[in-house]
Amino acid sequence: MSHGGKERRMPAERPPDQPTAPGGPALLLSGARQADGRAVDVRILGERIESVGPAGSLSAPDRLDLTGYLLLPAPTEPHAHLDQAFSATPPAGPGPDAAGSAEALQRRITEAALSGLGYGATVQRTHVRIDGAHGLTAVTAALQAARALHGLMELQVVPLPGTLSGRCGAEGRAVLREALAMGAHAVGGRPDQDPDPDAHLDAVAALAEECRSPVDLHADLGDPHRLARLAAVFGQFPQLVTVGPCAALDRLRPEEEALGIDRLASAGMAVVLLPQSGYCMGTGSTPGAGGGPDAGDTGRPRAARRAPVRRLLAAGVTVAAGSGALRDLANPVGRVDPLEAAFLLAASGELDEVDAYERVSGAARRVLGLAPVLMAPGAPADILAVRGDSLRGVLSGGHSRVVVHGGRVVSRTSAVREFAETSAPAVPRQGRSGPVALED
Repeated sequence: MSHGGKERRMPAERPPDQPTAPGGPALLLSGARQADGRAVDVRILGERIESVGPAGSLSAPDRLDLTGYLLLPAPTEPHAHLDQAFSATPPAGPGPDAAGSAEALQRRITEAALSGLGYGATVQRTHVRIDGAHGLTAVTAALQAARALHGLMELQVVPLPGTLSGRCGAEGRAVLREALAMGAHAVGGRPDQDPDPDAHLDAVAALAEECRSPVDLHADLGDPHRLARLAAVFGQFPQLVTVGPCAALDRLRPEEEALGIDRLASAGMAVVLLPQSGYCMGTGSTPGAGGGPDAGDTGRPRAARRAPVRRLLAAGVTVAAGSGALRDLANPVGRVDPLEAAFLLAASGELDEVDAYERVSGAARRVLGLAPVLMAPGAPADILAVRGDSLRGVLSGGHSRVVVHGGRVVSRTSAVREFAETSAPAVPRQGRSGPVALED
C-alpha cells in the first residue's frame, strides 16, 4: 500500500487466539471491561453475540484475551468521500495508476476503507460523484470495492449527482437512476450545486419513492427558504432521509436556526456533522471543507458559533458524526477515525464522552438503517476493543485496537510506546534488555 506507510493484512494462517471464518467454532472475548467498568466475557457464535457473563465465567474453542481493553459497539462512518481519498497528493504520470482510472479508484477506495476499518469502522458509507465526466466510474469502482471487502466490513455507496433540474438535468437523472439499478444504497443529492435547488429536491424525492430507497443529501443548510423546502419535501418521508454536513446552520439567525431545527425534527430527518471540519468546535472553515465535492473554498477560516448539536438533540433530531475528508484537497490531513470524531465532540464541550461516542456508534448505525450493536445475546458481533480502562481514556489516546466484524477478528493494531532509561543516551530499541515499554 502507498499513502502513509505500509498496511499489513491479517495473516492467512490463524494463530491460536484468532477465530475461524463465520460458522466455525465459537469465539470468546475474555476479560475486557465494558463502559460501565464491569469485566466480562463475551461469547460469539457465527455473526452474533451468544452470551455475556462475568470475566472467567464463559469458555469457547477460540479465546482472545482482552485484559486491559475496553469493549465498545463497533463505530460506523456515516459520511465519507472515499473516491476523493489521498487526492491531496495524486500519483504522477499517466497510465493505469492515473488518479481517475477505474482501477486506481477501486484501489483508492479499498485502501481508504481499510484505513477506516483499522480504526474500528466496520460499516462505512461513502459518497461518490457521478456528475459530468465522472459518470458511473466512481460508483462502479466503489461497488466493486464493497464486494471485495465483504466479510471484512460493510461499505455503502451513495451516488452524488450534479444538476437534476430542467432539461439540463435529464442526463443527471438518468445516471442517478442507473447508479441505483447497479446497487447503490441510497439516493444522493446536492441541491446547493443545482441552479434550481427546489427542483433538485423534487427529483431526488421522486426517484427515492419510485425505488423505495433511502435519501442521503450533501447540503449545508445555510438558507432558511431551502431548509423549509427540504423539510416540506421530505416531511414524514417513508424512507430514511439524512442530510450533512450542515456546515452553514450557524449562518442562520437564532430564530431561523430554531425554526429550522424544529422543521428537521418534524420531518423526521437525520443530520450528520463532520467534527474534523472544525465546525463543531466553533472554528469552522468555509462550507465544503468537510470534504467531498463542494470543497473548493478551503483553508479560509471564518468566525462561527458552535454547531447546535445539543439543540438538535433536544429537538429529537437523530445526530450522527462522520469524518468526511481523508487526505483530499478539502482536508489534506483528514482521516476516517470515528473515535477522533467523538473526541472532537467531547473536547469541544458539546457533549460528554458517552453522548459523543453514541454519535459515531448507535446514532450512526440508525442513520444507515442498521440495527444497534448491544453487548447482549442476539446482537450483531460488531465490536471494537480499545486498550484502556474507560471511555474517557480511550477517546483521549486509545491506539491499540482489535476490530470484530461478523463474529471474527478482522483487524488488529498494537501500539507500543518505549522510553529510554534515564542514564542511557541510546535511542530506545525493542528487546528484552531494552528500555521500559508500555502498550497503549
